[in-house]
Amino acid sequence: MRGPILAGRNPNMKSSVYLGNDGWWHGRVTMGVKNDGSPDRRHRRARTEPEIRRKVTALEKQRDAGHATKAGRTPTVAQWMTTYLTTIASLKLKPRSLDDYWSKTRNDIIPGVGRHRLDKLAPEHLERMYADMLRDGHAPSHVLKVHRILSRALKIAHRRKLVTHNVAGLVDPPTVDETEANPFTLEEAKRFLLAAAKRPTSMRWIIGVGMGFRQGETLGLRWKYVDLDAELFHPQWQLQRLTWRHGCADPHACGARLHRFGRCPAECGAHGAYKRGCPKPCEPDCTRHASACPQRQGGGLVFTRPKTKKSRNPVPIPPQFIPYLVAHREAQAEAREAAGDQWEEHDALFTRADGRPLDPRADWAEFKELLEEAGISDRRLYDGSRHTAGTILNELGVDMPTIMEILRHTQIGQTRRYVKGRSTLSKAAMARMGDAFLPAPPEQRKAPTETRTETSSTKAARARLRRRIR
Repeated sequence: MRGPILAGRNPNMKSSVYLGNDGWWHGRVTMGVKNDGSPDRRHRRARTEPEIRRKVTALEKQRDAGHATKAGRTPTVAQWMTTYLTTIASLKLKPRSLDDYWSKTRNDIIPGVGRHRLDKLAPEHLERMYADMLRDGHAPSHVLKVHRILSRALKIAHRRKLVTHNVAGLVDPPTVDETEANPFTLEEAKRFLLAAAKRPTSMRWIIGVGMGFRQGETLGLRWKYVDLDAELFHPQWQLQRLTWRHGCADPHACGARLHRFGRCPAECGAHGAYKRGCPKPCEPDCTRHASACPQRQGGGLVFTRPKTKKSRNPVPIPPQFIPYLVAHREAQAEAREAAGDQWEEHDALFTRADGRPLDPRADWAEFKELLEEAGISDRRLYDGSRHTAGTILNELGVDMPTIMEILRHTQIGQTRRYVKGRSTLSKAAMARMGDAFLPAPPEQRKAPTETRTETSSTKAARARLRRRIR
Protein backbone atom coordinates (compact mmCIF):
# COMPACT_ATOMS: atom_id res chain seq x y z
CA MET A 1 0.00 0.00 0.00
CA ARG A 2 1.64 3.18 -1.19
CA GLY A 3 0.91 6.50 0.44
CA PRO A 4 0.99 10.03 -1.03
CA ILE A 5 4.10 11.58 -2.52
CA LEU A 6 5.57 14.36 -0.41
CA ALA A 7 7.48 17.25 -1.92
CA GLY A 8 10.05 19.30 -0.01
CA ARG A 9 11.24 22.78 -0.94
CA ASN A 10 12.86 21.38 -4.07
CA PRO A 11 10.09 19.99 -6.35
CA ASN A 12 12.64 17.88 -8.24
CA MET A 13 13.47 15.90 -5.08
CA LYS A 14 10.30 14.13 -4.06
CA SER A 15 9.74 11.87 -1.09
CA SER A 16 7.48 8.87 -0.72
CA VAL A 17 5.70 7.34 2.28
CA TYR A 18 4.02 3.92 2.16
CA LEU A 19 2.91 1.01 4.33
CA GLY A 20 4.91 -2.07 3.51
CA ASN A 21 3.89 -5.71 3.58
CA ASP A 22 5.96 -6.16 6.73
CA GLY A 23 3.55 -3.91 8.67
CA TRP A 24 6.03 -1.03 8.93
CA TRP A 25 5.64 2.45 7.46
CA HIS A 26 8.51 3.29 5.11
CA GLY A 27 9.75 6.63 3.86
CA ARG A 28 12.22 7.31 1.06
CA VAL A 29 13.77 10.73 0.49
CA THR A 30 15.83 11.84 -2.49
CA MET A 31 18.83 13.71 -1.06
CA GLY A 32 20.75 14.40 -4.25
CA VAL A 33 23.18 12.54 -6.47
CA LYS A 34 25.97 10.17 -5.40
CA ASN A 35 29.53 10.40 -6.68
CA ASP A 36 28.80 7.74 -9.31
CA GLY A 37 25.85 9.71 -10.72
CA SER A 38 23.08 7.56 -9.25
CA PRO A 39 20.33 9.16 -7.11
CA ASP A 40 20.95 9.31 -3.37
CA ARG A 41 17.76 7.89 -1.81
CA ARG A 42 17.61 7.60 1.98
CA HIS A 43 15.28 5.17 3.76
CA ARG A 44 13.49 5.55 7.09
CA ARG A 45 10.85 3.35 8.76
CA ALA A 46 8.43 3.63 11.68
CA ARG A 47 5.44 1.86 13.24
CA THR A 48 2.93 4.66 12.58
CA GLU A 49 2.28 7.04 9.71
CA PRO A 50 2.66 10.25 11.80
CA GLU A 51 6.02 9.01 13.04
CA ILE A 52 7.34 8.20 9.58
CA ARG A 53 6.18 11.58 8.28
CA ARG A 54 8.10 13.32 11.06
CA LYS A 55 11.24 11.38 10.14
CA VAL A 56 10.83 12.17 6.44
CA THR A 57 10.25 15.87 7.16
CA ALA A 58 13.36 16.01 9.40
CA LEU A 59 15.44 14.41 6.64
CA GLU A 60 14.10 16.89 4.08
CA LYS A 61 15.00 19.80 6.37
CA GLN A 62 18.58 18.52 6.65
CA ARG A 63 18.79 18.24 2.88
CA ASP A 64 17.34 21.69 2.20
CA ALA A 65 19.60 23.32 4.82
CA GLY A 66 22.68 21.61 3.39
CA HIS A 67 23.32 19.65 6.58
CA ALA A 68 22.68 16.18 5.23
CA THR A 69 25.38 13.60 5.83
CA LYS A 70 27.19 11.86 3.00
CA ALA A 71 25.74 8.78 1.38
CA GLY A 72 27.01 5.42 2.57
CA ARG A 73 27.47 3.73 5.92
CA THR A 74 28.74 6.06 8.63
CA PRO A 75 32.02 4.85 10.18
CA THR A 76 32.41 3.99 13.83
CA VAL A 77 34.38 6.21 16.17
CA ALA A 78 37.30 3.74 16.05
CA GLN A 79 37.31 3.71 12.24
CA TRP A 80 37.09 7.49 11.98
CA MET A 81 39.82 8.13 14.59
CA THR A 82 42.15 5.80 12.66
CA THR A 83 41.38 7.62 9.41
CA TYR A 84 41.70 11.04 11.05
CA LEU A 85 45.10 10.34 12.64
CA THR A 86 46.50 8.50 9.62
CA THR A 87 45.52 10.80 6.76
CA ILE A 88 44.48 14.15 8.28
CA ALA A 89 46.21 14.94 11.58
CA SER A 90 49.52 13.45 10.45
CA LEU A 91 49.84 16.21 7.83
CA LYS A 92 49.66 18.99 10.42
CA LEU A 93 50.75 17.74 13.83
CA LYS A 94 54.33 17.54 15.01
CA PRO A 95 55.61 13.96 15.50
CA ARG A 96 55.54 14.15 19.31
CA SER A 97 51.99 15.52 19.32
CA LEU A 98 50.85 12.85 16.85
CA ASP A 99 52.31 10.16 19.12
CA ASP A 100 50.32 11.60 22.03
CA TYR A 101 47.11 11.62 19.93
CA TRP A 102 47.65 7.96 18.98
CA SER A 103 48.35 6.97 22.58
CA LYS A 104 45.18 8.54 23.97
CA THR A 105 43.12 7.19 21.06
CA ARG A 106 44.31 3.60 21.57
CA ASN A 107 44.15 3.63 25.37
CA ASP A 108 41.10 5.80 26.07
CA ILE A 109 38.89 6.77 23.12
CA ILE A 110 38.59 3.44 21.29
CA PRO A 111 38.00 1.34 24.45
CA GLY A 112 35.49 3.93 25.69
CA VAL A 113 33.35 4.84 22.65
CA GLY A 114 35.09 3.20 19.69
CA ARG A 115 32.22 0.84 18.80
CA HIS A 116 29.61 3.60 18.42
CA ARG A 117 28.78 4.89 14.95
CA LEU A 118 29.57 8.58 14.54
CA ASP A 119 25.94 9.48 13.83
CA LYS A 120 24.77 7.48 16.86
CA LEU A 121 27.31 8.96 19.29
CA ALA A 122 25.50 10.86 22.06
CA PRO A 123 26.73 13.27 24.76
CA GLU A 124 25.85 10.65 27.38
CA HIS A 125 28.42 8.28 25.88
CA LEU A 126 31.20 10.82 26.30
CA GLU A 127 30.11 11.81 29.80
CA ARG A 128 30.10 8.17 30.86
CA MET A 129 33.57 7.64 29.38
CA TYR A 130 34.97 10.71 31.17
CA ALA A 131 33.44 9.60 34.48
CA ASP A 132 34.96 6.12 34.09
CA MET A 133 38.39 7.62 33.34
CA LEU A 134 38.25 9.82 36.45
CA ARG A 135 37.13 6.86 38.54
CA ASP A 136 40.07 4.81 37.23
CA GLY A 137 42.48 7.43 38.55
CA HIS A 138 43.21 9.56 35.46
CA ALA A 139 43.94 13.21 36.18
CA PRO A 140 41.36 15.79 35.02
CA SER A 141 44.03 17.29 32.74
CA HIS A 142 44.38 13.90 31.00
CA VAL A 143 40.62 13.65 30.49
CA LEU A 144 40.57 17.20 29.12
CA LYS A 145 43.24 16.30 26.53
CA VAL A 146 41.18 13.27 25.45
CA HIS A 147 38.13 15.50 25.10
CA ARG A 148 40.02 18.00 22.93
CA ILE A 149 41.40 15.27 20.66
CA LEU A 150 37.97 13.72 20.18
CA SER A 151 36.32 17.12 19.70
CA ARG A 152 38.81 18.03 16.98
CA ALA A 153 38.24 14.74 15.15
CA LEU A 154 34.45 15.15 15.33
CA LYS A 155 34.76 18.74 14.10
CA ILE A 156 36.50 17.49 10.95
CA ALA A 157 33.83 14.77 10.58
CA HIS A 158 31.15 17.48 10.77
CA ARG A 159 32.89 19.58 8.12
CA ARG A 160 32.96 16.57 5.82
CA LYS A 161 29.26 15.90 6.49
CA LEU A 162 29.78 12.55 8.14
CA VAL A 163 27.68 13.79 11.07
CA THR A 164 25.14 16.58 11.44
CA HIS A 165 26.77 18.10 14.53
CA ASN A 166 29.72 17.72 16.89
CA VAL A 167 28.41 16.06 20.05
CA ALA A 168 31.62 16.90 21.94
CA GLY A 169 30.48 20.54 21.89
CA LEU A 170 27.49 19.53 24.03
CA VAL A 171 29.67 18.05 26.78
CA ASP A 172 31.45 19.97 29.55
CA PRO A 173 34.86 18.37 30.17
CA PRO A 174 36.38 18.32 33.68
CA THR A 175 37.66 21.62 35.00
CA VAL A 176 41.44 21.72 35.35
CA ASP A 177 43.21 24.03 37.78
CA GLU A 178 46.29 25.54 36.21
CA THR A 179 49.46 24.09 37.70
CA GLU A 180 51.17 26.75 39.77
CA ALA A 181 54.74 27.45 38.75
CA ASN A 182 57.47 26.85 41.31
CA PRO A 183 60.60 28.55 39.93
CA PHE A 184 63.95 28.85 41.66
CA THR A 185 64.69 31.93 43.68
CA LEU A 186 67.89 33.72 42.70
CA GLU A 187 69.71 32.09 45.62
CA GLU A 188 68.37 28.63 44.73
CA ALA A 189 69.43 29.12 41.10
CA LYS A 190 72.97 29.96 42.25
CA ARG A 191 73.10 26.87 44.50
CA PHE A 192 71.83 24.70 41.67
CA LEU A 193 74.47 25.97 39.23
CA LEU A 194 77.20 25.54 41.85
CA ALA A 195 76.20 21.89 42.17
CA ALA A 196 76.11 21.54 38.36
CA ALA A 197 79.60 23.10 38.05
CA LYS A 198 81.09 19.83 39.35
CA ARG A 199 79.75 17.92 36.32
CA PRO A 200 80.77 17.87 32.64
CA THR A 201 77.24 19.00 31.73
CA SER A 202 77.48 22.26 33.69
CA MET A 203 77.13 24.39 30.54
CA ARG A 204 73.88 22.66 29.69
CA TRP A 205 72.37 23.81 32.99
CA ILE A 206 73.78 27.33 32.70
CA ILE A 207 71.91 27.72 29.39
CA GLY A 208 68.76 26.00 30.64
CA VAL A 209 68.45 28.01 33.86
CA GLY A 210 70.03 31.27 32.73
CA MET A 211 68.34 31.57 29.33
CA GLY A 212 65.06 29.68 29.81
CA PHE A 213 65.54 27.18 26.99
CA ARG A 214 63.23 24.18 26.81
CA GLN A 215 64.83 20.80 27.41
CA GLY A 216 64.53 19.71 23.77
CA GLU A 217 65.93 23.03 22.53
CA THR A 218 68.94 22.84 24.85
CA LEU A 219 69.79 19.24 24.01
CA GLY A 220 69.17 19.96 20.32
CA LEU A 221 71.62 22.88 20.09
CA ARG A 222 74.35 22.33 17.50
CA TRP A 223 77.53 24.30 16.95
CA LYS A 224 76.56 25.43 13.44
CA TYR A 225 73.68 27.37 15.03
CA VAL A 226 75.86 29.06 17.68
CA ASP A 227 77.31 32.43 16.62
CA LEU A 228 79.90 33.34 19.24
CA ASP A 229 81.02 36.45 17.33
CA ALA A 230 77.51 37.93 17.23
CA GLU A 231 76.70 36.36 20.64
CA LEU A 232 73.54 34.65 19.37
CA PHE A 233 71.92 31.23 19.72
CA HIS A 234 69.78 30.09 16.76
CA PRO A 235 67.48 27.35 18.16
CA GLN A 236 66.51 25.90 14.80
CA TRP A 237 66.10 22.32 16.04
CA GLN A 238 65.12 20.39 19.14
CA LEU A 239 65.93 16.86 20.28
CA GLN A 240 62.98 14.57 20.96
CA ARG A 241 62.39 10.88 21.55
CA LEU A 242 59.74 9.63 19.09
CA THR A 243 57.79 6.38 18.96
CA TRP A 244 58.97 3.75 16.51
CA ARG A 245 56.74 2.72 13.59
CA HIS A 246 56.63 -0.61 11.77
CA GLY A 247 58.37 -0.66 8.41
CA CYS A 248 57.25 -4.19 7.54
CA ALA A 249 54.22 -5.29 5.53
CA ASP A 250 52.45 -7.15 8.38
CA PRO A 251 52.82 -5.34 11.75
CA HIS A 252 50.54 -7.81 13.56
CA ALA A 253 52.63 -10.84 12.59
CA CYS A 254 55.86 -8.91 13.22
CA GLY A 255 55.04 -8.47 16.90
CA ALA A 256 53.56 -11.95 17.39
CA ARG A 257 56.10 -13.03 20.01
CA LEU A 258 55.35 -9.94 22.11
CA HIS A 259 51.54 -10.08 22.04
CA ARG A 260 49.89 -10.52 25.45
CA PHE A 261 46.15 -11.15 25.18
CA GLY A 262 45.55 -12.18 28.79
CA ARG A 263 45.50 -10.02 31.89
CA CYS A 264 48.12 -10.28 34.60
CA PRO A 265 47.15 -12.09 37.82
CA ALA A 266 45.96 -10.06 40.79
CA GLU A 267 49.36 -10.24 42.50
CA CYS A 268 51.64 -9.76 39.51
CA GLY A 269 55.34 -9.62 40.32
CA ALA A 270 56.62 -8.99 36.80
CA HIS A 271 55.55 -5.35 36.54
CA GLY A 272 56.10 -4.12 40.09
CA ALA A 273 58.39 -1.32 38.91
CA TYR A 274 55.86 0.02 36.39
CA LYS A 275 54.46 3.37 37.48
CA ARG A 276 51.11 2.73 35.78
CA GLY A 277 50.80 -0.86 36.88
CA CYS A 278 50.52 -3.86 34.61
CA PRO A 279 50.21 -3.08 30.87
CA LYS A 280 46.86 -3.57 29.20
CA PRO A 281 46.32 -6.73 27.13
CA CYS A 282 46.83 -6.45 23.39
CA GLU A 283 43.89 -6.04 21.03
CA PRO A 284 43.07 -9.01 18.75
CA ASP A 285 44.48 -7.11 15.76
CA CYS A 286 47.37 -5.49 17.70
CA THR A 287 49.92 -3.69 15.53
CA ARG A 288 52.12 -2.36 18.33
CA HIS A 289 55.64 -3.47 19.41
CA ALA A 290 57.23 -1.55 16.55
CA SER A 291 60.44 -1.12 18.54
CA ALA A 292 61.18 -4.82 17.90
CA CYS A 293 60.53 -4.58 14.15
CA PRO A 294 63.69 -5.30 12.08
CA GLN A 295 62.61 -2.57 9.65
CA ARG A 296 61.46 -0.07 12.26
CA GLN A 297 61.53 3.60 11.30
CA GLY A 298 60.85 7.12 12.53
CA GLY A 299 61.63 6.56 16.22
CA GLY A 300 64.36 7.03 18.79
CA LEU A 301 66.21 10.32 19.38
CA VAL A 302 65.46 12.62 16.47
CA PHE A 303 66.19 16.27 15.66
CA THR A 304 62.84 17.93 14.91
CA ARG A 305 61.72 21.48 14.23
CA PRO A 306 60.31 23.51 17.15
CA LYS A 307 56.55 23.79 17.36
CA THR A 308 56.20 27.42 16.21
CA LYS A 309 58.14 29.76 13.95
CA LYS A 310 58.59 32.16 16.88
CA SER A 311 60.50 29.44 18.75
CA ARG A 312 63.23 29.58 16.10
CA ASN A 313 64.01 33.28 16.68
CA PRO A 314 67.64 33.98 17.67
CA VAL A 315 68.36 34.56 21.36
CA PRO A 316 71.19 36.82 22.60
CA ILE A 317 73.88 35.06 24.62
CA PRO A 318 74.93 36.89 27.79
CA PRO A 319 78.53 38.09 27.24
CA GLN A 320 79.58 36.42 30.50
CA PHE A 321 78.64 33.02 28.99
CA ILE A 322 81.03 33.31 26.03
CA PRO A 323 84.27 32.24 27.83
CA TYR A 324 82.46 29.23 29.28
CA LEU A 325 81.18 28.23 25.84
CA VAL A 326 84.66 28.51 24.37
CA ALA A 327 86.08 26.36 27.18
CA HIS A 328 83.25 23.83 26.67
CA ARG A 329 84.04 23.56 22.95
CA GLU A 330 87.73 22.96 23.71
CA ALA A 331 86.85 20.27 26.26
CA GLN A 332 84.58 18.60 23.71
CA ALA A 333 87.40 18.59 21.15
CA GLU A 334 89.61 16.78 23.66
CA ALA A 335 86.86 14.22 24.31
CA ARG A 336 86.45 13.67 20.56
CA GLU A 337 90.16 13.01 20.20
CA ALA A 338 90.16 10.63 23.17
CA ALA A 339 87.17 8.66 21.83
CA GLY A 340 88.78 8.15 18.44
CA ASP A 341 86.77 5.83 16.16
CA GLN A 342 84.09 5.43 18.83
CA TRP A 343 83.00 9.05 18.38
CA GLU A 344 79.70 9.61 16.50
CA GLU A 345 79.65 13.14 15.12
CA HIS A 346 76.32 14.96 15.47
CA ASP A 347 77.68 18.51 15.93
CA ALA A 348 75.73 18.70 19.21
CA LEU A 349 76.79 21.06 21.99
CA PHE A 350 76.04 18.53 24.71
CA THR A 351 77.01 14.94 24.11
CA ARG A 352 77.76 11.66 25.80
CA ALA A 353 81.26 10.21 25.88
CA ASP A 354 80.82 8.76 22.36
CA GLY A 355 79.48 11.94 20.75
CA ARG A 356 75.81 11.01 20.73
CA PRO A 357 73.35 13.67 21.99
CA LEU A 358 72.30 13.52 25.63
CA ASP A 359 69.27 11.33 26.32
CA PRO A 360 66.32 13.43 27.64
CA ARG A 361 65.55 10.73 30.21
CA ALA A 362 69.09 10.81 31.59
CA ASP A 363 68.99 14.61 31.52
CA TRP A 364 65.80 14.62 33.61
CA ALA A 365 67.34 12.18 36.08
CA GLU A 366 70.42 14.41 36.43
CA PHE A 367 68.18 17.40 37.14
CA LYS A 368 66.60 15.51 40.05
CA GLU A 369 70.05 14.57 41.37
CA LEU A 370 71.21 18.19 41.23
CA LEU A 371 68.12 19.32 43.15
CA GLU A 372 69.01 16.93 45.94
CA GLU A 373 72.69 17.96 45.95
CA ALA A 374 71.77 21.66 46.09
CA GLY A 375 69.25 21.11 48.89
CA ILE A 376 66.31 22.36 46.78
CA SER A 377 62.81 20.93 47.09
CA ASP A 378 61.56 18.70 44.27
CA ARG A 379 59.99 20.43 41.27
CA ARG A 380 59.45 20.09 37.54
CA LEU A 381 62.27 20.57 35.05
CA TYR A 382 60.20 23.34 33.44
CA ASP A 383 60.06 25.17 36.79
CA GLY A 384 63.82 25.02 37.18
CA SER A 385 64.55 26.40 33.72
CA ARG A 386 61.91 28.28 31.77
CA HIS A 387 59.82 29.54 34.67
CA THR A 388 62.95 30.47 36.60
CA ALA A 389 64.39 32.53 33.75
CA GLY A 390 61.13 34.44 33.22
CA THR A 391 60.64 35.14 36.93
CA ILE A 392 64.21 36.32 37.59
CA LEU A 393 64.17 38.55 34.50
CA ASN A 394 61.02 40.17 35.87
CA GLU A 395 62.66 40.66 39.29
CA LEU A 396 65.61 42.34 37.57
CA GLY A 397 63.21 44.93 36.13
CA VAL A 398 62.94 43.60 32.56
CA ASP A 399 59.59 44.50 30.96
CA MET A 400 57.12 41.86 29.78
CA PRO A 401 57.51 42.42 25.99
CA THR A 402 61.26 41.86 26.32
CA ILE A 403 60.77 38.71 28.41
CA MET A 404 58.31 37.50 25.75
CA GLU A 405 61.00 37.94 23.08
CA ILE A 406 63.63 36.13 25.15
CA LEU A 407 61.32 33.18 25.88
CA ARG A 408 60.01 33.35 22.29
CA HIS A 409 56.32 33.27 23.15
CA THR A 410 53.70 34.18 20.55
CA GLN A 411 51.39 35.92 23.06
CA ILE A 412 52.24 38.05 26.06
CA GLY A 413 49.50 36.35 28.08
CA GLN A 414 51.52 33.16 27.82
CA THR A 415 54.57 34.99 29.16
CA ARG A 416 52.64 36.23 32.19
CA ARG A 417 51.85 32.63 33.12
CA TYR A 418 55.61 31.95 33.20
CA VAL A 419 56.40 34.83 35.53
CA LYS A 420 55.60 34.24 39.19
CA GLY A 421 55.35 37.15 41.58
CA ARG A 422 57.43 37.02 44.76
CA SER A 423 55.95 37.81 48.17
CA THR A 424 59.01 39.93 49.04
CA LEU A 425 58.51 42.09 45.96
CA SER A 426 54.79 42.42 46.70
CA LYS A 427 55.54 43.50 50.26
CA ALA A 428 58.00 46.15 49.10
CA ALA A 429 55.54 47.40 46.48
CA MET A 430 52.74 47.77 49.06
CA ALA A 431 55.12 49.62 51.39
CA ARG A 432 55.69 52.17 48.62
CA MET A 433 51.93 52.35 48.10
CA GLY A 434 51.48 53.12 51.79
CA ASP A 435 54.06 55.90 51.65
CA ALA A 436 52.18 57.42 48.71
CA PHE A 437 48.86 57.52 50.57
CA LEU A 438 49.76 58.02 54.23
CA PRO A 439 52.81 59.76 55.77
CA ALA A 440 54.68 58.00 58.54
CA PRO A 441 53.51 58.74 62.15
CA PRO A 442 55.34 61.63 63.87
CA GLU A 443 57.30 59.29 66.17
CA GLN A 444 58.62 57.39 63.11
CA ARG A 445 59.70 60.47 61.21
CA LYS A 446 63.42 61.08 61.11
CA ALA A 447 64.83 64.19 62.75
CA PRO A 448 65.94 66.78 60.22
CA THR A 449 69.61 66.60 59.55
CA GLU A 450 71.88 69.61 59.18
CA THR A 451 72.80 70.33 55.62
CA ARG A 452 75.94 71.98 54.39
CA THR A 453 74.37 73.12 51.17
CA GLU A 454 73.15 76.71 51.37
CA THR A 455 69.96 77.80 49.70
CA SER A 456 69.92 80.65 47.23
CA SER A 457 68.05 82.91 49.69
CA THR A 458 70.73 82.40 52.36
CA LYS A 459 73.51 83.25 49.93
CA ALA A 460 71.74 86.46 48.89
CA ALA A 461 71.19 87.55 52.48
CA ARG A 462 74.83 87.04 53.36
CA ALA A 463 75.92 88.96 50.29
CA ARG A 464 73.80 91.95 51.34
CA LEU A 465 75.23 91.71 54.86
CA ARG A 466 78.81 91.83 53.50
CA ARG A 467 77.98 94.89 51.39
CA ARG A 468 76.66 96.75 54.50
CA ILE A 469 79.74 95.87 56.49
CA ARG A 470 81.99 97.34 53.84
